[in-house]
Amino acid sequence: MKCFIPRGSISIFCGFMAFLAWSCWGSTVLAEDGGAPQINAGDTGWVLTSSALVLAMIIPGLALFYGGMVRSKNVLSTMMHSFIAICIVSVVWVFWGYSLAFAPDVGGVIGGLQWLGLSGVGPDPLEGFTIPHLAFMVFQLMFAGITVALISGAIAERMKFSAFFLFAILWVTFIYAPLAHWVWGGGWLAGLGDLDFAGGTVVHISSGVAALACALVLGKRHGYGTDNMSPHNLPFTVVGASLLWVGWFGFNAGSALAANGVAASAFVATHVATAAGALAWLGVEWGYRGKPTLLGAASGAVAGLVAITPAAGYVGPVSAIVIGLGGGVVCYLGVFLKNKLGYDDALDVLGIHGIGGTWGALATGLFASMGGGMGLFFGNPGQVVIQAIGVGATWVFSFLGTFLILKIVDGVVGLRVNKEEEVLGLDLTQHRERAYG
Repeated sequence: MKCFIPRGSISIFCGFMAFLAWSCWGSTVLAEDGGAPQINAGDTGWVLTSSALVLAMIIPGLALFYGGMVRSKNVLSTMMHSFIAICIVSVVWVFWGYSLAFAPDVGGVIGGLQWLGLSGVGPDPLEGFTIPHLAFMVFQLMFAGITVALISGAIAERMKFSAFFLFAILWVTFIYAPLAHWVWGGGWLAGLGDLDFAGGTVVHISSGVAALACALVLGKRHGYGTDNMSPHNLPFTVVGASLLWVGWFGFNAGSALAANGVAASAFVATHVATAAGALAWLGVEWGYRGKPTLLGAASGAVAGLVAITPAAGYVGPVSAIVIGLGGGVVCYLGVFLKNKLGYDDALDVLGIHGIGGTWGALATGLFASMGGGMGLFFGNPGQVVIQAIGVGATWVFSFLGTFLILKIVDGVVGLRVNKEEEVLGLDLTQHRERAYG
């Protein structure tokens, strides 16, 4: 039986729905008694979009960036680390990770257990903000996910997949969650006044220093320093770096937790610092090696992104360019230092994220001039000291904690594949797959 609906009714209905969408977008929903603002549609839309952008940084962004830099026999296993990291962290975050990081403070060190299994975390607004609590939770979930995925660059081509699986669970629980609480969850570094807008210490220093511990405990790849270990697919890496650049706008500008002027400022700072970082790395490389490379430009862009992350919401465009230039230079030197010292951080996680995050955190103490933070050059020299304390605490905690976790994992499942498996390649020996026919 046909159902006849007058065309005029359809037009009226569509017009009514369009009016509702227009009136709700960017508006503030007030409490029924006319009280404080609750959910803002524009802010919520921006934070959810930013969460998706950070996910795109991990998969496919980081997966391609790392996957292109390894040998062809290990490309799938390397990409698998990024893919499975977000899967593992997502489940851990729901059951206990988010509560440990952001539930009400316990002694300045860790969050309580009130939000285990996301109990009490729902669509109602997060206190003090105009977004749902769940939106904040999933945004922070993505940060935890990319931090674990970043570490995998140090252990590429030689770590058992079972070892990485267990390591990811333990690391996000015992290293990432406490650090996130210290800085963003009301812990002792937040009380001290540490400035970390989007993760210079929580994400980049922690992952970079953990990568150093991993490289030292696992040891060098067989043939390191003698065999050809050049990237097998630089187009993969450049596409991955480009996706990281795009996704990083969600990472940094999304950390404003609102669609406002702070988000716009962080967006601009992120972009110009990235461009400056690429140019700085290229200039140093050109002068030292005699030739500029596309891999160098991509690495410099990531270095600029890392360096501006802690400062993004606190600095203007000119300061952002200076921070990006510094990031390109110090991260190039950090990678150069690896070659001099001889440790095998396969994909330069320490050199770019650890060193770049350290520079960015300290530079925040120099150049902060807005968003509630003031640095040395704007009348507050004490901020540099506070930033240095945050950097030092993160270095010590992440290195020692990661070292202990690695020893536990080694005792439970073993850390490293044997020589024959490593020579054959982890794609086949760990996953029974080939990237190329």
